[in-house]
Amino acid sequence: MSKRTKWLLAGGLAVFVALVVWTVATIPEVPQDQTKVEAPKTMTYEGNTLSEEKDGRKLWELTAERIEVDVETQDVKLVNITGHFYAEDGRTVEIKADQGEFANETKDISVKGNVDIHTSDGASLKGQELRWQAKEEMLAAIGDAVAVKDDMKVTGDRIESTDGFNKIKIIGKAHLVKGGDSI
Repeated sequence: MSKRTKWLLAGGLAVFVALVVWTVATIPEVPQDQTKVEAPKTMTYEGNTLSEEKDGRKLWELTAERIEVDVETQDVKLVNITGHFYAEDGRTVEIKADQGEFANETKDISVKGNVDIHTSDGASLKGQELRWQAKEEMLAAIGDAVAVKDDMKVTGDRIESTDGFNKIKIIGKAHLVKGGDSI
């Protein structure tokens, strides 16, 4: 083989190696799959109502300015709530609050922020939070709770009832005032 042929082979080999290196170095990245767009995890409704019935009798209903539902768990967050709880004896409990949550698994409800409660027989209840525990069918005002009915005012850390506030249980720093101007 002549010198010239060797140089041509070496040059050709160098061009081939350069071409392979350039090809490997400039391979474009595989684009990420754009079809896998995750669906939103929450659905939002404006002005809607939730309710629960048992044995054909409505237990409660909550109407909210905005409702957000977690698609996976079906848990609900509510904003600017007005609601009613219905006692078996026909009395109703009306509630108002800034926000709330409904746990789908337990059917428990928690409302917070300017919680204001009035019953159809003239009683009122206030607290930092109101909880409905579905399993026990218990309604409880929690945090600086105040209940007023007729000429009686009761305060405590927690006030709860399982019978529409005919009978109440006061937990923590219980205080009762009957009659007088302080009510």
